[in-house]
Amino acid sequence: MTQQPQWGINLSRYFVIPQRVILAIMGFLAILNAYTMRVCLSQAITVLVVKKNSTDDDSQAICEPDDLDSGSSSGGQFEWSEELQGLILSSFYIGYIVTHIPGGLLAEKFGGKWTLGLGILSTAVFTLLTPLAIDKGGSDWLIVTRVLMGLGEGTTFPALSVLLAAWVPANERGKLGALVLGGGQVGTIMGNLLSGVLIDAVDDYSIVFYFFGGLGLIWFAIFVFLCYSDPTSHPFIKPSEREYLIKEIGTINRNEDLPPTPWKAILTNLPMFALVAAQIGHDWGFYIMVTDLPKYMSDVLQFSIKANGLYSSLPYIMMWIVSVGSGFVADWMIRRGIMSTTNTRKMMTGLAAFGPAIFMVGASYAGCDRVLVVVLFTICMGLMGAYYAGMKLSPLDMSPNYAGTLMAITNGIGAITGVITPYLVGVMTPNASLLEWRLVFWVAFGVLCVTAVVYCIWASGEVQPFNNAPIQPRTVDFEAQERKPNARGVEKSS
Repeated sequence: MTQQPQWGINLSRYFVIPQRVILAIMGFLAILNAYTMRVCLSQAITVLVVKKNSTDDDSQAICEPDDLDSGSSSGGQFEWSEELQGLILSSFYIGYIVTHIPGGLLAEKFGGKWTLGLGILSTAVFTLLTPLAIDKGGSDWLIVTRVLMGLGEGTTFPALSVLLAAWVPANERGKLGALVLGGGQVGTIMGNLLSGVLIDAVDDYSIVFYFFGGLGLIWFAIFVFLCYSDPTSHPFIKPSEREYLIKEIGTINRNEDLPPTPWKAILTNLPMFALVAAQIGHDWGFYIMVTDLPKYMSDVLQFSIKANGLYSSLPYIMMWIVSVGSGFVADWMIRRGIMSTTNTRKMMTGLAAFGPAIFMVGASYAGCDRVLVVVLFTICMGLMGAYYAGMKLSPLDMSPNYAGTLMAITNGIGAITGVITPYLVGVMTPNASLLEWRLVFWVAFGVLCVTAVVYCIWASGEVQPFNNAPIQPRTVDFEAQERKPNARGVEKSS
């Protein structure tokens, strides 16, 4: 175990907040920045493309403006079809999928600090280059830039899972885990709300990319100074907190003796299949809302860009409140013995799937009642916040040692829906009408319900056998290797 330097002990006296909480806050801000850079295009694209007028005979195909929004929705100069817009919005996730598993493996081997930091840094750089790509190369260059952004951001969740497994004791996992993962909701709120306000104020779509890309650069500079991959390598953690975390979590040492990832055991594990199913359901519903809700607000409900940003952000304010609150409730239920970890995760996941499925479809039947539609979408996304005290914490429950790999597999497979859903929405809504969108929400209803049932039957919140995979021998001295202490055991996790 690394000896803590004296200068670090002296510096630690100036930190009032525990380092694990600082890490959680910076993890929260990492996801917040990642999501603002990801979703700001969903607002910007509504002012980039030529506004579409309905040719449908149905009088309710597209709503008429009313008193809820005194402004009007204006279009831009690019004549991109709904299908092409869907491809543009989905292109981010093509790159996002690719770096999930490499990101998890790198974080487990070398620690999560640089895996996370460099991923966000590269995403920020390509966000700053997005306006140039649009101006010089149109949709083609924009798609390439979004793919490159996705490559950088794909390491975010796997790296954070490894950092949380190294820093957060089990009895604080619900609170701090929900805080960190709640950055997705707050980032979506900021991405939608501030994008609408900034574009309306400056009358230039490029401002959102410069603003959020710049924030990403600032975050990186602060993160690399304050945060480290584990407590034993942190030079200015308080000695008392260091000892507490070593006692609660174990000594975190990363070295060349790390056992290989037990791929067969992981990929044939039934609770793992259930976790992947729940992730697909969550991401299907979530990506439809994150990527396409601003388009629904603009194309169907005819909100102006400023109102679009406000009303598109309201559902995520509720989602963030529920995600943090559900984390406290889940910890309390587990600590008091009211429910097991497994049943708590199942209850939260079921609430986060069946509720949104119902209210999402309900919103499509509210027609052009703008107030009711916004209320129903807000309830829908609020209930989805319970996912973050449910299946989102399952990788940490199932395998603290391989949490990064589990998160990479589940989030990576789930992110495939990020490629499929925006493009599918574009194909299913060629006229951007209310009736076409209703079918989109019914499909999401089916996916959410089926995947939640699979999770509720087969999921587990207990540590899985593959967590303590033995080190495979590289020499003929098999017995000596078998007697060697496990570098990835529960008492000595990596």
